Amino acid sequence: MEGKCEDNKVSKPNPWPYMNIGSLTVSFFTKLATAGIIWGWGYLNLSIGWLIAPIALAAWKSERRKDNELKTITAQASVMAKEKELVMSRLDELPSWVYFPDFDRAEWLNKVLYKVWPSINHFARELCKQSIEPAIVEKLVEYKIKGFQFERLVLGRIPLKIYGIKAYDKNTTRNEVIVDVEVMYAGDCDITFSVGNIKGGIKDFQIRGMMRIVMKPLLSSMPIVGGVQAFFLNPPAVNFNLVGVADVLDLPGFNEILRKTIVEQIAAFVVLPNKIVIPLCETVPVESLKIPEPEGVLRIHVVEAKNLMKKDIGMLGKGKSDPYAIINVGAQEFRTKTQVNTVNPKWDFWCEAVICSCIMQKAMVFLWDRDASIPCVQYDDFLGRATIEVSRVKKKGSIDTWVSLEQAKHGMVHLRLTWFQLSKNVADLKAALIETQELRVTSMSTALLIVYIDSAKNLPCVRGNKQPDVYLEASVGGNTKRTSTMLRSCDPVWEQGFTFLVSNPETGALYIKITDEKTTSVVGELNYNISLLLKQNNLEISQQPYDLQTTEVDSKLILSMSLNILKYEEPEPTSEEDDDDYDINQLNKRIERQESNISNTFSSSLPPSPLKRQASKESVNSFTHSTGSGAAIGSEELVAVNEEAIVTNAAPSSRTGSPQLIHRNLSVTSSAGDYKLGRIQMSLRYNIQRQKLIIVIHKIANLPLPQNDPHNIPDPYVKLYLLPDRHKETKRKTAVMKDNCNPIFDEQFEYVVSQGDLNTRTLEVSVCTQKGWLSAGSNVMGQVHLTLSEMDITKSTTSWYDLQPETKD
Repeated sequence: MEGKCEDNKVSKPNPWPYMNIGSLTVSFFTKLATAGIIWGWGYLNLSIGWLIAPIALAAWKSERRKDNELKTITAQASVMAKEKELVMSRLDELPSWVYFPDFDRAEWLNKVLYKVWPSINHFARELCKQSIEPAIVEKLVEYKIKGFQFERLVLGRIPLKIYGIKAYDKNTTRNEVIVDVEVMYAGDCDITFSVGNIKGGIKDFQIRGMMRIVMKPLLSSMPIVGGVQAFFLNPPAVNFNLVGVADVLDLPGFNEILRKTIVEQIAAFVVLPNKIVIPLCETVPVESLKIPEPEGVLRIHVVEAKNLMKKDIGMLGKGKSDPYAIINVGAQEFRTKTQVNTVNPKWDFWCEAVICSCIMQKAMVFLWDRDASIPCVQYDDFLGRATIEVSRVKKKGSIDTWVSLEQAKHGMVHLRLTWFQLSKNVADLKAALIETQELRVTSMSTALLIVYIDSAKNLPCVRGNKQPDVYLEASVGGNTKRTSTMLRSCDPVWEQGFTFLVSNPETGALYIKITDEKTTSVVGELNYNISLLLKQNNLEISQQPYDLQTTEVDSKLILSMSLNILKYEEPEPTSEEDDDDYDINQLNKRIERQESNISNTFSSSLPPSPLKRQASKESVNSFTHSTGSGAAIGSEELVAVNEEAIVTNAAPSSRTGSPQLIHRNLSVTSSAGDYKLGRIQMSLRYNIQRQKLIIVIHKIANLPLPQNDPHNIPDPYVKLYLLPDRHKETKRKTAVMKDNCNPIFDEQFEYVVSQGDLNTRTLEVSVCTQKGWLSAGSNVMGQVHLTLSEMDITKSTTSWYDLQPETKD
């Protein structure tokens, strides 16, 4: 009994636990050493300038570590959180089933993952050692870093979590099942590696993205599904921290190179057009699962950008920027040239991307400011991002639009995108060649070549009669693709497929080279004229053996090839109401048509006499008051001379009361508004499918001149906030128009906001003037506050709004 009582007795908490004493001791000696170094530095009369660099480096590392720790804690908390806690977290961390009703929760699947996680852990370890580690080693050699290898790789106890799942029943064939899964891993992994004599580790590894799982072909017998394909539609977000000795080298250099290499290799392994393929049935040919299956080709023309942020520091404050653009479509990446010292760069850059899945895939354009850097390491500043859904381009055929930059205060980029279908008709080649000649861009393509490398037979041995470690390289034009290395094999089996864009299949050629990795000697070569495919049935050959050019033995290479002609087809016309595209140029044309209709109405129904015009205006006002407060009067029901039809959300109030929003529906204005501060024309629309609030700032009319200085013409710009969040993430800003009381902007801005959250938001639109160096006070010339819950913005609305006096928080 006594023993039991001792075991169950509650012990008092130790006020000085071991961990607290240890951390206190480390902190004490750290501060003591710092003070000693500073004292000794002064005692020896050394220059304080030598301490600036290490202190700045220590501060930089400290802030970076805090930021990474915050991201890690947030990610792990969202993985482990319950439903109520998750819904109350930050908007950008919410799972997809909150945003999109067609995504389902998958808690049952997360419970299954928890059970099978140890087995997945073992599979991931083998996958990294066999596939990812050799690719990282090869990539690091480009940076003169050798000897990389994983020593320990454990994914930890916290499993992968599925945030949402969606199964497709449309836009799919009858022989496949397509499922999209939003996955996130933010576990307690234990990864150690070595680079030469340097040993380090990776902790807090995180990855989040949308993964697609395709099960095909469907069979009439077990196992029902012939194979599984898994891949990310777009590059996932990857983050991690270095620990151990490598943390000492967490400097701008080693860390950035390693981070960039790991992200690139993940993309090269599991981001489209790359896939993980798992055959499930021996009767299904592996070729049908592993051969590339492109849907079409997306041609991208990055024309120019305007009103970018200024990131460079000049002698008199902020200068300009040195912008360049990086275009990502899945794992495919392209980069423009750098335009020096400008915020309005003109690139005229063309590129083409092979699209393997239109559904949910995006073309993303990232804008950066090029800064001076250490070799292989960049310190470039982010200028914003533009995103275009590939499905929209396929639906419209071509898009020519200005896109507002996300994650930036202001800036727009001009993009032209064209969708090309794949044709098996040789007659379509002539039209494709004529089109590329008219573009006068030599890098554009007219055909797409698919090559599937199956295997090789009877390759010659290398010196000493040893079996070679061979890999294959296939080239078309200047584009080269490489297979994995097959160790010690004269009969290697690769089973890898590649796609090549061909400028002219009548003159193009496919060159294949098989190389021994150890000796770098060529063990076999093949040259094939692509024009021969034009004579084949359906422009393809399947599992054909070809003789290799070797020195000794009769070697064969077994491959399949398929040629597709790029063909542009005009899409079926769709009504503007059904169109998801929200283009400023189209919107302006609609506004002009509206202006023309209104002008015709004015000229046909109103007398020219000033006296009659006044009488007509008074009758309009009497009609407005007779409808009562809160009445909404459409522009079709109300006509005034040289003035707009007035629509008020509330009855007119006195000047001393709270200002009411005055909303005018026509596009031509000749007055300064109810408060004599001018008017602003805007278009608003909410896209339910894309969960985006779209605002277009068209123009401002009749801004007043300062009474104390009528010669000081304002330099206006428009600033937006999506309240109640008044911070830089919701701030948007137009360009500044110099010396202009009637500026025209035509700039588009977007906010990603859920439909449920939209009713709690207020859009604050402020018209400001650029302030001088020594000016004081507010620079806001007028404001408009739009309560989104009181507006029907599911359809685009274009209106004039009277500017009101600034409202202080």
